[in-house]
Amino acid sequence: MLRFRADLKTIAFVAIYFGLVAYQWIWAPSTLWLAVPLFVLTCWFSFFGAVATHNTVHSPIWKNRTMNRISQLVLTLTYGHPVSAFVPGHNLSHHKHTQSSRDVMRTYKTRHRWHFLNGLLFMVHVGGDITKADFRYGKAMRTRNPAWFRQLCIEWGVYLGVTIVLLALDWRKFLLYFLIPHQYAAWGIITMNLLQHDGCDENSEYNHSRNFVGKVVNFWTYNNGFHTIHHEEPGLHWSLLPAAHAARIAPHIHENLDQQNILVYLWKTFFWPGKRMRYDGSEFILPPVAADEEWIPAPSETPTDVSLGAVS
Repeated sequence: MLRFRADLKTIAFVAIYFGLVAYQWIWAPSTLWLAVPLFVLTCWFSFFGAVATHNTVHSPIWKNRTMNRISQLVLTLTYGHPVSAFVPGHNLSHHKHTQSSRDVMRTYKTRHRWHFLNGLLFMVHVGGDITKADFRYGKAMRTRNPAWFRQLCIEWGVYLGVTIVLLALDWRKFLLYFLIPHQYAAWGIITMNLLQHDGCDENSEYNHSRNFVGKVVNFWTYNNGFHTIHHEEPGLHWSLLPAAHAARIAPHIHENLDQQNILVYLWKTFFWPGKRMRYDGSEFILPPVAADEEWIPAPSETPTDVSLGAVS
């Protein structure tokens, strides 16, 4: 029933996340040598759940629509936010209007002189605008696309229901094993936007996105380091991205936009020398501050699929 066999990894990673949460909730390890690694792993696998969420709103996991709706409920619990809510800010705002005033996640919103703070606080600067846009879109879809709105409400209901139960059972465990990993996942998936677009040329055919092509990072993040080809063909399944990048992007893109090691990039970008630069090494000049423009599609352009797979 899987559309691509590669999504066995998605299922495995999601199962590991729930296994980690269940083990810690039941046994509550207190020795640091065990408790700290388990907590870190839980945060990481919650983030991997956020990446899987990103994948499924572009290219659904299952051939069966009901299975996709169920998987969206499961993924909602891995990173702490309804999967359907990923669609407005990401698919319909960021992808369609990258780095423009209609992109609620544009990197120009963070403007600290110390670039480390831009990376650390990017979510703070864009989170409120994303939430407002999500509510506006949800309100519009209540009548335009009742099936999508109903799925969103179900996902919210499941997440809030589980939250209330876990909070009532043990608020300390809830914070440590459920809420904090979810906050890390949300911070990580939103901050990736800064890494993949800041200092790039949104008007270029190929140089609009930064790629992290190392094998290790792409093993854990479902090849999401290959970001340029993802923008060119959002519905392309994540397992096909490396080959498509090699054939269609690598021969044309600026060499600085294919980063081999994400840790090296993070060190150079945010620590030493830690300067905010354009992808070609030239001076980074922030455009004037601009308010968000309306981006919600007209009724005739409203997607009809609940999972919105392959929406650019």
